Amino acid sequence: MTADPRGVKAPQTSVPIADVLARRWSPRGFDVAAELDAAQVAALLEAGRWAPSAANSQPWRFLVGLRGTADFDLIYGCLTGGNLAWANRASALIVMVAQVLDDQGNPRQWAEYDTGQAAAAISVQAESMGLSAHQMGGFDRQQVVERFGLDDALRPMAVMAVGALDPEPGLPEPFATREAAPRQRIALADLVLNGWQP
Repeated sequence: MTADPRGVKAPQTSVPIADVLARRWSPRGFDVAAELDAAQVAALLEAGRWAPSAANSQPWRFLVGLRGTADFDLIYGCLTGGNLAWANRASALIVMVAQVLDDQGNPRQWAEYDTGQAAAAISVQAESMGLSAHQMGGFDRQQVVERFGLDDALRPMAVMAVGALDPEPGLPEPFATREAAPRQRIALADLVLNGWQP
Protein backbone atom coordinates (compact mmCIF):
# COMPACT_ATOMS: atom_id res chain seq x y z
CA MET A 1 0.00 0.00 0.00
CA THR A 2 1.22 3.48 -0.83
CA ALA A 3 0.37 5.99 1.90
CA ASP A 4 -1.59 9.09 1.00
CA PRO A 5 -0.32 12.05 3.08
CA ARG A 6 -3.84 13.48 3.07
CA GLY A 7 -5.16 10.19 4.46
CA VAL A 8 -7.47 9.64 1.52
CA LYS A 9 -8.25 6.34 -0.17
CA ALA A 10 -4.78 4.82 -0.26
CA PRO A 11 -4.79 2.07 -2.91
CA GLN A 12 -3.63 -1.53 -2.72
CA THR A 13 -1.23 -1.63 -5.67
CA SER A 14 0.05 -5.06 -6.70
CA VAL A 15 3.60 -3.71 -6.91
CA PRO A 16 5.03 -0.36 -5.76
CA ILE A 17 4.44 2.53 -8.16
CA ALA A 18 5.28 6.24 -8.01
CA ASP A 19 3.50 7.81 -5.05
CA VAL A 20 1.98 10.60 -7.13
CA LEU A 21 0.33 8.00 -9.38
CA ALA A 22 -0.85 5.85 -6.49
CA ARG A 23 -2.37 8.82 -4.67
CA ARG A 24 -4.25 10.11 -7.70
CA TRP A 25 -7.97 9.52 -7.61
CA SER A 26 -11.05 11.37 -8.82
CA PRO A 27 -12.95 12.97 -5.94
CA ARG A 28 -16.13 14.96 -6.16
CA GLY A 29 -15.79 16.59 -2.76
CA PHE A 30 -13.93 19.79 -3.57
CA ASP A 31 -13.37 22.60 -1.08
CA VAL A 32 -15.72 25.39 -2.11
CA ALA A 33 -13.56 27.96 -0.30
CA ALA A 34 -10.35 27.08 -2.16
CA GLU A 35 -9.23 29.16 -5.13
CA LEU A 36 -6.48 28.61 -7.67
CA ASP A 37 -4.08 31.42 -8.47
CA ALA A 38 -2.62 32.15 -11.89
CA ALA A 39 0.65 30.36 -11.11
CA GLN A 40 -1.18 27.17 -10.15
CA VAL A 41 -3.31 27.20 -13.28
CA ALA A 42 -0.23 27.87 -15.41
CA ALA A 43 1.57 24.90 -13.83
CA LEU A 44 -1.36 22.59 -14.59
CA LEU A 45 -1.55 23.67 -18.22
CA GLU A 46 2.22 23.56 -18.59
CA ALA A 47 2.18 19.92 -17.52
CA GLY A 48 -0.34 19.24 -20.26
CA ARG A 49 1.75 21.20 -22.75
CA TRP A 50 4.69 18.86 -22.19
CA ALA A 51 2.76 15.63 -22.75
CA PRO A 52 3.97 13.27 -25.49
CA SER A 53 2.25 13.34 -28.88
CA ALA A 54 2.48 11.69 -32.28
CA ALA A 55 5.12 13.44 -34.41
CA ASN A 56 5.22 16.12 -31.70
CA SER A 57 1.96 17.47 -33.13
CA GLN A 58 0.74 18.75 -29.72
CA PRO A 59 -2.96 18.68 -30.69
CA TRP A 60 -4.37 19.52 -27.25
CA ARG A 61 -6.11 22.80 -26.58
CA PHE A 62 -7.72 24.05 -23.38
CA LEU A 63 -10.73 26.09 -22.30
CA VAL A 64 -10.25 27.34 -18.74
CA GLY A 65 -12.85 28.62 -16.32
CA LEU A 66 -12.13 29.67 -12.74
CA ARG A 67 -14.99 29.55 -10.26
CA GLY A 68 -16.69 32.93 -10.07
CA THR A 69 -16.01 33.78 -13.73
CA ALA A 70 -18.29 33.77 -16.75
CA ASP A 71 -16.22 31.06 -18.44
CA PHE A 72 -16.65 28.75 -15.43
CA ASP A 73 -20.40 29.25 -15.64
CA LEU A 74 -20.40 28.61 -19.38
CA ILE A 75 -18.51 25.34 -18.95
CA TYR A 76 -20.56 24.26 -15.93
CA GLY A 77 -23.72 24.87 -17.93
CA CYS A 78 -22.55 22.29 -20.48
CA LEU A 79 -22.31 19.50 -17.90
CA THR A 80 -24.97 16.83 -17.73
CA GLY A 81 -26.39 14.32 -15.28
CA GLY A 82 -24.88 13.84 -11.86
CA ASN A 83 -21.93 16.11 -12.61
CA LEU A 84 -24.20 19.09 -12.02
CA ALA A 85 -24.59 18.05 -8.37
CA TRP A 86 -20.96 18.56 -7.42
CA ALA A 87 -18.76 20.10 -10.16
CA ASN A 88 -19.65 23.66 -9.15
CA ARG A 89 -17.57 23.03 -5.99
CA ALA A 90 -14.35 22.84 -8.03
CA SER A 91 -11.93 25.75 -8.18
CA ALA A 92 -11.56 25.39 -11.95
CA LEU A 93 -13.16 23.62 -14.88
CA ILE A 94 -10.93 22.82 -17.84
CA VAL A 95 -12.25 21.54 -21.16
CA MET A 96 -9.80 19.26 -22.92
CA VAL A 97 -10.09 19.95 -26.65
CA ALA A 98 -8.45 17.93 -29.43
CA GLN A 99 -7.36 19.64 -32.63
CA VAL A 100 -8.46 16.79 -34.91
CA LEU A 101 -7.55 18.53 -38.19
CA ASP A 102 -4.16 20.02 -38.98
CA ASP A 103 -3.67 23.45 -40.53
CA GLN A 104 -4.19 21.96 -44.00
CA GLY A 105 -7.46 20.30 -42.97
CA ASN A 106 -6.01 16.79 -42.82
CA PRO A 107 -7.20 14.44 -40.05
CA ARG A 108 -4.88 13.98 -37.10
CA GLN A 109 -5.29 10.28 -36.41
CA TRP A 110 -3.89 10.33 -32.88
CA ALA A 111 -5.19 13.72 -31.71
CA GLU A 112 -7.76 12.31 -29.30
CA TYR A 113 -5.29 9.84 -27.82
CA ASP A 114 -2.67 12.55 -27.40
CA THR A 115 -5.17 14.92 -25.78
CA GLY A 116 -5.90 12.17 -23.28
CA GLN A 117 -2.20 12.07 -22.45
CA ALA A 118 -2.25 15.81 -21.80
CA ALA A 119 -5.24 15.31 -19.50
CA ALA A 120 -3.39 12.58 -17.61
CA ALA A 121 -0.37 14.86 -17.22
CA ILE A 122 -2.57 17.63 -15.80
CA SER A 123 -4.15 15.17 -13.37
CA VAL A 124 -0.77 13.99 -12.10
CA GLN A 125 0.50 17.57 -11.88
CA ALA A 126 -2.56 18.50 -9.81
CA GLU A 127 -1.84 15.63 -7.43
CA SER A 128 1.80 16.71 -7.11
CA MET A 129 0.58 20.19 -6.09
CA GLY A 130 -1.72 18.84 -3.37
CA LEU A 131 -4.77 19.35 -5.58
CA SER A 132 -7.20 16.86 -7.08
CA ALA A 133 -8.69 16.45 -10.54
CA HIS A 134 -11.82 14.68 -11.74
CA GLN A 135 -12.33 14.11 -15.46
CA MET A 136 -15.86 13.98 -16.84
CA GLY A 137 -17.41 12.65 -20.01
CA GLY A 138 -20.87 13.77 -18.97
CA PHE A 139 -21.20 17.03 -20.88
CA ASP A 140 -22.86 18.37 -23.99
CA ARG A 141 -20.13 18.60 -26.61
CA GLN A 142 -22.23 20.66 -29.01
CA GLN A 143 -22.97 23.22 -26.31
CA VAL A 144 -19.25 23.68 -25.72
CA VAL A 145 -18.70 24.14 -29.45
CA GLU A 146 -21.45 26.74 -29.70
CA ARG A 147 -20.72 28.64 -26.49
CA PHE A 148 -17.01 29.02 -27.28
CA GLY A 149 -17.25 29.30 -31.07
CA LEU A 150 -15.08 26.27 -31.85
CA ASP A 151 -14.59 25.33 -35.49
CA ASP A 152 -14.70 21.84 -37.01
CA ALA A 153 -11.01 21.27 -36.33
CA LEU A 154 -11.57 21.40 -32.57
CA ARG A 155 -13.36 18.58 -30.73
CA PRO A 156 -14.14 18.83 -26.99
CA MET A 157 -13.11 15.55 -25.37
CA ALA A 158 -13.67 15.90 -21.62
CA VAL A 159 -14.18 18.40 -18.83
CA MET A 160 -11.82 18.31 -15.86
CA ALA A 161 -12.71 19.67 -12.43
CA VAL A 162 -9.69 20.77 -10.38
CA GLY A 163 -9.46 21.97 -6.82
CA ALA A 164 -8.50 21.23 -3.25
CA LEU A 165 -10.00 18.19 -1.58
CA ASP A 166 -12.54 18.68 1.20
CA PRO A 167 -12.42 15.60 3.50
CA GLU A 168 -15.95 16.33 4.72
CA PRO A 169 -17.73 17.79 1.70
CA GLY A 170 -21.29 16.88 2.61
CA LEU A 171 -22.06 15.46 -0.83
CA PRO A 172 -25.57 14.23 -1.65
CA GLU A 173 -26.18 10.54 -2.33
CA PRO A 174 -25.13 8.51 -4.19
CA PHE A 175 -21.94 10.57 -4.35
CA ALA A 176 -21.24 10.53 -0.60
CA THR A 177 -21.16 6.72 -0.63
CA ARG A 178 -18.98 6.62 -3.73
CA GLU A 179 -16.57 9.13 -2.21
CA ALA A 180 -16.00 6.90 0.82
CA ALA A 181 -15.85 3.58 -1.05
CA PRO A 182 -12.50 1.78 -1.43
CA ARG A 183 -10.74 2.19 -4.73
CA GLN A 184 -10.89 -0.83 -7.02
CA ARG A 185 -9.01 -1.88 -10.12
CA ILE A 186 -9.23 -4.84 -12.50
CA ALA A 187 -6.49 -7.36 -11.70
CA LEU A 188 -3.31 -6.88 -13.72
CA ALA A 189 -3.51 -10.47 -14.97
CA ASP A 190 -6.89 -9.68 -16.55
CA LEU A 191 -5.53 -6.65 -18.40
CA VAL A 192 -2.60 -8.26 -20.22
CA LEU A 193 -4.08 -9.77 -23.37
CA ASN A 194 -1.22 -12.08 -24.30
CA GLY A 195 -0.90 -13.79 -20.92
CA TRP A 196 2.26 -12.12 -19.61
CA GLN A 197 2.61 -12.44 -15.84
CA PRO A 198 5.04 -10.72 -13.46
